[in-house]
Amino acid sequence: LLFIVGTVSCTLFLAVNGLYSASDDVIELTPANFNKEVIQSESLWLVEFYAPWCGHCQRLTPEWKKAATALKGVVKVGAVDADKHQSLGGQYGVRGFPTIKIFGANKNKAEDYQGGRTSDAIVDAALSALRSLVKERLSGRSGGYSSGKQSRESGGGDKKDVIELTDDSFDKNVINSDDVWMVEFYAPWCGHCKNLEPEWAAAATEVKEQTKGKVKLAAVDATVNQMLASRYGIRGFPTIKIFQKGEDPVDYDGGRTRSDIIARALDLFSDNAPPPELLEIISEDVLKSTCDAHQLCIISVLPHILDTGASGRNSYLDVMLKMAEKYKKKMWGWLWTEAGAQSDLESSLGIGGFGYPAMAAVNARKMKFALLKGSFSEQGINEFLRELSVGRGSTAPVGGGAFPKIHSVEPWDGKDGELPVEDDIDLSDVDLDDWDHKDEL
Repeated sequence: LLFIVGTVSCTLFLAVNGLYSASDDVIELTPANFNKEVIQSESLWLVEFYAPWCGHCQRLTPEWKKAATALKGVVKVGAVDADKHQSLGGQYGVRGFPTIKIFGANKNKAEDYQGGRTSDAIVDAALSALRSLVKERLSGRSGGYSSGKQSRESGGGDKKDVIELTDDSFDKNVINSDDVWMVEFYAPWCGHCKNLEPEWAAAATEVKEQTKGKVKLAAVDATVNQMLASRYGIRGFPTIKIFQKGEDPVDYDGGRTRSDIIARALDLFSDNAPPPELLEIISEDVLKSTCDAHQLCIISVLPHILDTGASGRNSYLDVMLKMAEKYKKKMWGWLWTEAGAQSDLESSLGIGGFGYPAMAAVNARKMKFALLKGSFSEQGINEFLRELSVGRGSTAPVGGGAFPKIHSVEPWDGKDGELPVEDDIDLSDVDLDDWDHKDEL
């Protein structure tokens, strides 16, 4: 693996422990303390993301330590072992070592440090960033704390889907709830809370819709509800905690944008969600309710039961179930029907009469569909769905611009099919003696 920063590359692979120790003035940062130490801090931070095996990082270490000592009490200097904590490095787009970021007034928008690798250059850059931060505060443009208490309700954004919780309402709503709760503990005077507020509100609405209310975003004014703040050891604002039934609450240390929050919420939802249902299209209601409720509905048309028997059909259904589980984070709907049972639907999806098993992915809002071109196998379907999930693949409009008439059919009973029984021919009233005289005709 080759990491590149500009034209400087680290290719030295050594078994080296972390480059910093508790005795240094460099503060070791990890996913466990990064949010509290850096994001919630009012201080200016310089943070180095390094890998212990990286030769350029090893050469920077004494200079970084000297800078940290010189800046002690003025600017915070930290370091992240991004080889060990890859999630934290990934969160800040670290693609090479060492990468240095400056966390100033707006902690959600870190700046890349492009200066020299000497302690003098690092200190100069830190003092320059510090001067900018102080000037911003002086002019009132700071993302930092402001004086005076401001009502949370006065901010912009629609907060209708953020659930306000109190000391009195918290336990009955959150504890032992079957839903997942992401709870922001805030202070009305906190600048970082105000920055987060529109992101949190927008995420709450999206998450409510995407998870059908199974993941809830809430907020607690920790300055008023001090019992909760004390119980959960809230020391800085905003602090976000995740509550799941039967588990201790955990800190959310992810990004503060709505997309970061939504992504984590959907991960929590899919981790707790049962596998999607795979439904047979036995009525119009099954098709409409499934396809209207999901961004995509995946419809398979399986061969007639007389062609496959129960075991063959179940093997196809098993493949669909595996794919439904694999892609359950997408929250698609999953349906199947027997060849010929819904011939109008087949025709509208360009299947019709041959090539079973077949699969179509339908966007009911746009009335467009894509057809599986590869094999009806885990590999073939996975490639088809992977392309769809990143917005690729050719689509066509559903024939007629709407779903056709769906016939009500009996659900499959899980058994092998039986050939239709032909009526017995009753020959009792036929006079066979007539055939003895055929040579007389």
